[in-house]
Amino acid sequence: MKRQGFPASILWVLVALTLGWGFNWPMIKLALSEMPVLSFRSVCLLGGAAGLFAIAAYARLPLRVPRGQWGRLLLITLFNITVWNVCVVYGISYMSSGRAAILAYTMPLWSVPLSGWLLHERITARRIAGVGLGMGAMLLLLSIELQAVQAAPKGTLLMMGAALSWAIGTVLMKRYPVDLPVASLTAWQLLLGGIPIHAGALAFEMHSLHPLTLWPAVALIYNVLIAFVFCYWAWFKIVVSVPVGVSSLSTLMTPVVGVFSGMLVLSERPHWQDYAALGLVLLALATVMLPPGSIRALFKKS
Repeated sequence: MKRQGFPASILWVLVALTLGWGFNWPMIKLALSEMPVLSFRSVCLLGGAAGLFAIAAYARLPLRVPRGQWGRLLLITLFNITVWNVCVVYGISYMSSGRAAILAYTMPLWSVPLSGWLLHERITARRIAGVGLGMGAMLLLLSIELQAVQAAPKGTLLMMGAALSWAIGTVLMKRYPVDLPVASLTAWQLLLGGIPIHAGALAFEMHSLHPLTLWPAVALIYNVLIAFVFCYWAWFKIVVSVPVGVSSLSTLMTPVVGVFSGMLVLSERPHWQDYAALGLVLLALATVMLPPGSIRALFKKS
């Protein structure tokens, strides 16, 4: 039976992923201030795929997709990459980066029951508690700008669609694994998932392209190197290493980083709800980070 906690050996991957993806939400907003939506994501996906293929080739990792596994690779890619990225870049245009991050990271609300249904993972009391605490934190953060969310129903629906798509893709990766190393698998997903986005950018946005000023250019480079090359590799590494319920709940710190980095980069001001949500997220993370039985043992000692 797979352990229910989070392996210490890849804890550094989670920490780096949380910071990398969390700080990326204001970076997306910066880049989109001067780039068309599909063109921005097209560059990110192509650059990320190229970087990961280069890393895989340098490490002499297998690159060829095993025979009979193209169908599952395309299905996983559709939800993990294509639908997720389209929903995110259009959804964030309707709202602040922090608010978009919060809605996108309601993913565990979908993935935990999906993993119980399709993967027969045990929905333990710890995971239920983690989802409850995490969603409580999300609601606290959303309560700050509830009127803004209600005023932007398209953005809200797009970000919730992104969360659902991400959850489906994560569960499908466990249900229908592709026999490739993580770097090669990630590279193929970024390349294949970007094809419809590349086509849309070429068809509709070529006339809108122009040279970027400094900070949008920095944001674009950050997206390619950090958010796509490293963070996508890190996420898929976590997905293949732990149960879906654990990997999903481990993402809950990312929108909190997104909110606070939005304050730093975009001068948004903190509220008491931000700090209360941070506390709830830390408790939610404890449900998957601490080994089973450790909380009960702690109370017995006290």
